[in-house]
Amino acid sequence: MPLNLPDRLPAIDLLKEENIFVIDNSRASTQDIRPLKIVVLNLMPIKITTETDLIRLLSNSPLQIEVSFMKLKSHTSKNTPIEHMKAFYRDFELMRDEKFDGMIITGAPVEHLEFEEVNYWEEISEIFRWTRSHVTSTFYICWAAQAGLYYHYGVPKHPLDRKMFGIFEHHICDGFQKLPIFRGFDDVFHVPHSRHTEVRREDIERCPALQIISESADSGVHMVMARGGREFFVTGHSEYSPYTLDGEYRRDLAKGLPIDMPKNYYRNDDPEQGPLVRWRSTANLLFSNWLNYYVYQTTPYDLNEKVQTYGN
Repeated sequence: MPLNLPDRLPAIDLLKEENIFVIDNSRASTQDIRPLKIVVLNLMPIKITTETDLIRLLSNSPLQIEVSFMKLKSHTSKNTPIEHMKAFYRDFELMRDEKFDGMIITGAPVEHLEFEEVNYWEEISEIFRWTRSHVTSTFYICWAAQAGLYYHYGVPKHPLDRKMFGIFEHHICDGFQKLPIFRGFDDVFHVPHSRHTEVRREDIERCPALQIISESADSGVHMVMARGGREFFVTGHSEYSPYTLDGEYRRDLAKGLPIDMPKNYYRNDDPEQGPLVRWRSTANLLFSNWLNYYVYQTTPYDLNEKVQTYGN
């Protein structure tokens, strides 16, 4: 089934060129189907790129999905045209009475700040609270994962001596191999990381409500699950397109910033040979499993009804 997107969203034409099946609202309105309602709180600076990355993965599903984009009233994007924001994004304040089957909250370039120092911390804390009563399953990515773990469960973040930057091998933690989120996963899978901070296993293990379900010997904790899959906290960037890390690397080099070449990323460790993509199949499985088993299989047809935890 196709993805139902706002009319004229730039990602539509970009993804049609990649043979991704998407439709706009005008066509979707003629189909007698109750689509899954997914809302994206996009905190990344280059919003059109992140929209395209996420939509590419959400589209790989037999489900019809209606995607909405949320923005913060307390923060103004400086890297995305205001016309784009007005056309495709709505303030949380205007969406707070709606309910959604799923929500994705992205990373943000604010990890050098303490959580309470982020200028939109108050508003995003309110959104975190709101998800508990208005969203079936919430998927937190990178900084949002750290912020969500801190807000909901008191898990701190810690600065790294060097940026965690590259593609790293991961495995499913013992006892969690049969979780539906991992259906179809290989014993070892690869995930991009790009961050200056981390959450640590020992801090997470102090909270019995949290389960560490995948990790890496090199990049540490990867996925944490809570509330039977109603919350996933993911420290990596499976949604990244092939050249995202390359763009970050070359950007920082051009600015004269201290940056190591991303590990396990370029063919023969040579930037001129381009990246070796080893995470695309895992990324597609991760998002399709989340949509199927933790959103579609658990969400009520009437979103005002009580949500069921998967397997119950």
